[in-house]
Amino acid sequence: MALAAAWNIAETEGLRGLTARRIAKKMGYAAGTLYNVFENLDDLIVHLNGSTLDALYETCAKARLDAEPQVAVRALAMRYINFTRDRPKLWSILFEHRLPDGMELPPWHHEKIQRLIGLLEQALAPLFPPGQEAERQHSARVLWSSLHGICSLESGEKLVETESVEAMSDSLVSNYLAGLSNEAARATEP
Repeated sequence: MALAAAWNIAETEGLRGLTARRIAKKMGYAAGTLYNVFENLDDLIVHLNGSTLDALYETCAKARLDAEPQVAVRALAMRYINFTRDRPKLWSILFEHRLPDGMELPPWHHEKIQRLIGLLEQALAPLFPPGQEAERQHSARVLWSSLHGICSLESGEKLVETESVEAMSDSLVSNYLAGLSNEAARATEP
């Protein structure tokens, strides 16, 4: 109930709207009740972010990853972009929320992020022969981080008006994958 209430508030108001009092009121309980389930408000927000990561995964997992890498990566990118547009406040909480000193993200949170990046690794797999798993993981992280940057600029209204997120994303994917293909071709030359 607490996570559903937090999700509803966050979806309309973002991180600023999330207070223990408001979440508890939406549930019809006293604020102290939240602390029977969560260590503190930060812990609740970490769990909310986990739910957001699950929703993002479900969205991205619908992409055809068995297609040619260029097509599969573009499909993942578009699903990511659409998620950031459909749920901008929930998505931004993933990156706005900062844990207090001494508090660390739980291992399950990192696993959810890796599961997302794993989709991109799967799409890139045809470009990497066996034995190059570390390089594939690195490339997936670079692409994911770059796409995140493009989406962050859009959500912060910092993009040049003549550039669309779609065009920038296509350019990123085309050029990065062309570079990977060139590297692979050079590696197989005698």
